[in-house]
Amino acid sequence: MAKSDNHIVGIDLGTSKIGVIVAKVLEKGEIGIIGLGKSDAKGMRRGNISSLKEAEASVKSSVIEAETMSGYSIQKAYVSVGGCYLNSINSRGVVAVSSKNKVIEPIDVARVLQNASSIRVSNDQKIFHTIPQEFIVDDQDGISDPIGMHGQRLEANVHIIIASATILQNIATVIHNCGIEVEDFVFNLLADSYAVLTPEEMELGVGLINIGHGTTGISIFEKGAICHSHIIPIGGEHFTNDLSVLLKIGIPDAEIAKKKYGCALTSMVSEDEMVEIQSSQQKKSTVIAKTKIAEILEPRCFELFQLLFENIRDTKLLKAINSGIVLTGGGSLLPGVSEVAERVFDHHVRLGEPMGVSGLTNLVDSPLFSTSVGLALYGAKSLKQKQTETKKGLFSRLFGKMFEFFE
Repeated sequence: MAKSDNHIVGIDLGTSKIGVIVAKVLEKGEIGIIGLGKSDAKGMRRGNISSLKEAEASVKSSVIEAETMSGYSIQKAYVSVGGCYLNSINSRGVVAVSSKNKVIEPIDVARVLQNASSIRVSNDQKIFHTIPQEFIVDDQDGISDPIGMHGQRLEANVHIIIASATILQNIATVIHNCGIEVEDFVFNLLADSYAVLTPEEMELGVGLINIGHGTTGISIFEKGAICHSHIIPIGGEHFTNDLSVLLKIGIPDAEIAKKKYGCALTSMVSEDEMVEIQSSQQKKSTVIAKTKIAEILEPRCFELFQLLFENIRDTKLLKAINSGIVLTGGGSLLPGVSEVAERVFDHHVRLGEPMGVSGLTNLVDSPLFSTSVGLALYGAKSLKQKQTETKKGLFSRLFGKMFEFFE
């Protein structure tokens, strides 16, 4: 199998699904999907590793499938991180520009981001993301890339993601045991944003909601950057559990019923439509009105969005979501979910499907793979930034040598 620096690999560790995507940076800078592997997630619970051996087996299964399809041997990967053990905070840093000619260099950006992330966290916590919102050069704000600009003082507003150090280490252990190095951990909603949001939405302000199996997360983007994140312990499995309890059927049967007949809004279901619900435990089936399933799912869906709405309201960010709400994740596929979100948030809501890639798009054109595709796009941007910074650093060194020659 061939190796190439232009290959990007994303591993999405979901609660119900492990997704592995292999992408390649093409000649014109496009990102082409060349391999996909997926398997049921075992040993995972709400973004946490519950069994190292089971999680490792699930990841290996997806990796082998992606390698076979792409013909590429995976050695490094960008790995998603999500779950209720994550916290976020906004911070600000400031440094003096260090160069003699007062031209801002990559080292200055690294210093100001380090300064902004110098916040106190407990010993069992770790900062794994310091995401720039904007840079300020001598009181000139709204700058996305200050490298090469002249200035005396450099400031940065950032969004910081904090996670349990133990959980990150356990995830790293699983990936390492599969023979793969973690290139970087990536907050799943940040990865989603690369795949499903447009630059216009991020500039005007948008709410991004990922409804996963065990948790649901929301991030708010404004002026092109992330400014708020929040995760609640409610996801698709809770919808399934409600059906299991109230219909008195097993979890697997409830999951099938949800996917086959489920709707989150009773007004969208015909009152006289009847469906057959299987019960493998009792080895029989029951005929019920489809509205009964919707009546069970609807309250849970309203509860989920109401909790997210209250969080955004309490943080005074409702006015920031001018472009509305974008839903993604497997839970967003349940009929009626978008309509419930529109009622709760009183904003336009759309389903977020991956975009911005070529190749095997027919295999990933679902909200189920938004994080996986987003990891590939995030990785491609990181690769480009590293290449650009290397070139800028080389230019700065050569430029500096020229000045030294004339001194």
